[in-house]
Amino acid sequence: MGEIVFLGGVSCPSGELVIVDGGILGMWSGPRPPNELDPRGLGIDDPQLRADISGAVDYVVVGPDAVPAAASFPRRPTRYHYDIPASRTTEWEALFAQHCHAHGWNASVQPEAAQVPHRERAHRCAVERLAGFQVFGLPAVAVDGLPTTASVRVEARRSDGPWHGWSEMILRVRDTPVATTADVGSVGVDAARLAFADADALTRWRHDEPLDGLADVAFWGAAAGAAAAEFSAHPLAAAGDEGSYGWTNLPVRSALRRAMTIEAWKNAEPSRRMALDFRPHSHHWQVMQQVRASDNETGTITIDDAQILFAMTSWGDGVFPAYADRDAAGDLVSLRITLAEH
Repeated sequence: MGEIVFLGGVSCPSGELVIVDGGILGMWSGPRPPNELDPRGLGIDDPQLRADISGAVDYVVVGPDAVPAAASFPRRPTRYHYDIPASRTTEWEALFAQHCHAHGWNASVQPEAAQVPHRERAHRCAVERLAGFQVFGLPAVAVDGLPTTASVRVEARRSDGPWHGWSEMILRVRDTPVATTADVGSVGVDAARLAFADADALTRWRHDEPLDGLADVAFWGAAAGAAAAEFSAHPLAAAGDEGSYGWTNLPVRSALRRAMTIEAWKNAEPSRRMALDFRPHSHHWQVMQQVRASDNETGTITIDDAQILFAMTSWGDGVFPAYADRDAAGDLVSLRITLAEH
């Protein structure tokens, strides 16, 4: 077994913890229906796709045979069907009806009056012990039973393989013996980072909005030196930014203009290879500063009484299964996310 490394602490005043891709928290809807958010925040500019997201429908499986019908539906083996695109609702209802007819079940999908907010999805997932939930198509996990007045440890086990990445991350809640282990879904990651966060604290998360009105611009890569000379940028001194150039503590509009100028310069010649970050001084910026500077690529941030942990997967993007260990009383002992095999 690989070495165990302490990554940081998590505190969860609500008792309900969400594990989600930390890079998409700007589209966490909190108590609002997700389709009230602008899909362009996800980088979606296609008009048809935006219409599909804005008009998306959530369904719940109802009827005397709802439990077996929902559990065996291959497209979404769960009671709740979130984020069905507007253009596919008729098809979706027909598919579920065909599924029930084939098995002789009395059940159907009933549209919710409005899309279910992400906070309510997390609550349902945690208290009903479901196998995850959806956040704009990416799977996430929520569990209940965390202590509300004390922090818990998050550890990672190193892989025995050649890349020495993390084989798993482990949330340690109690020291009692494990009696049962259950699959609690998967976490889909599209930005190489996991967030362990109190479900209520995410409502107050500011992903892209600067807390002080300021922002940084950073760029690095083969063409970065030439760009720095062209636009009088300076080397960045922060840990984790070695080899990068840019500007820090600019008014956000000025920083955005410089980022757009650098991006246009890079795109004008295919040979100008480099990466660019626009970094408003938000909660996300604060925690990612720590991640870039950390040997273990982790960071923590406190919002009210909740401490949130960010940790890079060490493998990049993927879909990572999660398992909850519980003791004989049904209390959560640990939550494990498998990384290396996925």
